[in-house]
Amino acid sequence: MMFLKDPLTRSYDAIVVGSGATGGWAAKRLAEAGLEVALLEAGRNVSPREFTEHKPVFELKYRNIAGAGDWRKTRPVQTQCYACTEYNYDWFVDDFENPYSTPADKPFSWQRMRIVGGRTLCWGRQSYRLSDLDLKAASLDGYGQDWPISYQDLAPFYNLVEQYVGISGAAEGNAALPDGHFLPPMKMTCGEVHFRDVVGKNYGRTVTIGRSAILTEAHNDRSACHYCGTCERGCISYSYFSSPFTTVKDALKTGKCTMLTNAVVASIDMDPATNLARGVSFIDGQTKQTKSIRAKIVILCAQALESTRILLNSSSGSHTTGLGNSSGLLGRGLMDHSTGAGAAGELPQFTNAPDPYSGPHRANGIYVIRYRNTSKATRQPNFIRGYGFQGGAGAVFNFEAEGFGAAYKQAVKTGSYRINLGAFGESLARDENFVSIDPNLKDTWGIPALHISMTHGENERLLHEDAAATAAEMLEVAGAKNIEIRSAVAEPGMAIHELGTARMGNDPKTSVTDQYCQLHDVKNVFAMDGACFVSSGCQNPTLSMMAITVRACDHLVDRFKKHEL
Repeated sequence: MMFLKDPLTRSYDAIVVGSGATGGWAAKRLAEAGLEVALLEAGRNVSPREFTEHKPVFELKYRNIAGAGDWRKTRPVQTQCYACTEYNYDWFVDDFENPYSTPADKPFSWQRMRIVGGRTLCWGRQSYRLSDLDLKAASLDGYGQDWPISYQDLAPFYNLVEQYVGISGAAEGNAALPDGHFLPPMKMTCGEVHFRDVVGKNYGRTVTIGRSAILTEAHNDRSACHYCGTCERGCISYSYFSSPFTTVKDALKTGKCTMLTNAVVASIDMDPATNLARGVSFIDGQTKQTKSIRAKIVILCAQALESTRILLNSSSGSHTTGLGNSSGLLGRGLMDHSTGAGAAGELPQFTNAPDPYSGPHRANGIYVIRYRNTSKATRQPNFIRGYGFQGGAGAVFNFEAEGFGAAYKQAVKTGSYRINLGAFGESLARDENFVSIDPNLKDTWGIPALHISMTHGENERLLHEDAAATAAEMLEVAGAKNIEIRSAVAEPGMAIHELGTARMGNDPKTSVTDQYCQLHDVKNVFAMDGACFVSSGCQNPTLSMMAITVRACDHLVDRFKKHEL
């Protein structure tokens, strides 16, 4: 009989905390380079047998009816996420087991998943590059700090990630949103094509199909999308990118990566004699026993707020206010894209009737590329940075129709042809938006919980007022009627794009990590997720997170080869 060696009794080259978008890439990149990697995930593994994208609603106990089901009582925050439903709620955390606090007047919606792959199982898959308009924004408008890296530094790694992941989209030649390596784009609806043409002709603005991490043709042993449209429930054909079936799978295949599930990391263990990390301590999620694991380096990819929580909880010796906090900026500069503004209306010139049985269900929409503050000609007098729009157009059922019986059924089926635009605006990095450790609150594993204090500011408010006005203006020019305008800014967290809190920079006095995500204070600890972001841009950040991680890991491998670690 063969006995497997206890993975906790050996030392690794690297510990990677978190198995999502960045953790999967870190494990893959390092293991394929020959490093011995321990991949720690706080949750359980997920089997494709759990996927429910084709399961009819009548098979569910509560029919997925809004407000119905005992499971909702344990997830009052998580159900604010559109993707948390009766189909998959157990992928999302129990809010009472995973508490956090906020000031009474500053709500924050922290939507989380603790499973192998994390939020890559349910993410929106919109994948956009940052440009120097974003990375060097401080030099353009004087606010905040520039990133210590440029677009040219990231471009090769965007290429590598896109070619592996598979991003469908169309090249547009717009400098505000650099083009990438695309699979064939999904098709626009007739209303979207009309809107694109009108907006381009009248305003010179670019409307494109969303750049999405969904395959439109077979790619890297994964099948093309079959357009069932319910991606948040999993994908049996692996047509959208999720780390368990791509990067994590590749890492494990090398034989160099050992994955530990239900490993809730509490803190990083330090060697006071060398000021180096020697590993991490974690709580077994099932037994609640405290355990430790050792490695030469520690890489945090737990998600921005969780990674920073671990660093703040790792105070010891000379690191009295958290690991890597000599600048006092650990936890500061929290960002989440501002959302809420936009406009919607009807396009009466299109008479397509809605039909649930014909045509594909495209899990994608259109994207209006940023057009504010991109040059001197588009500079705004009352706000900085900018926004992009995500949306779509098509025939929809009229479920608010009046009447009874056959007349009601006919009215519902007649429906209307609608168009909608929703803004994603830049969230400015402000030190008064921060996370810290709540001295009186712990999670169910006894780990001190976060206190989150964030509001969107005046710049975000003015930006969204402009977004609402220009969205309505564009819809009107496109011939839309009964236009509804939204200008309010949603509470922080609703974009589910938490960024910052361990920002990168060249100066240890004004940043927490360097350009390769290494802590200035501890040379063998890295924060390779959204925590390292200096500014947010207005683009969905996951593609940039992955590119930053690959760049940092390749640099790390080079240092290993030179015996610098």
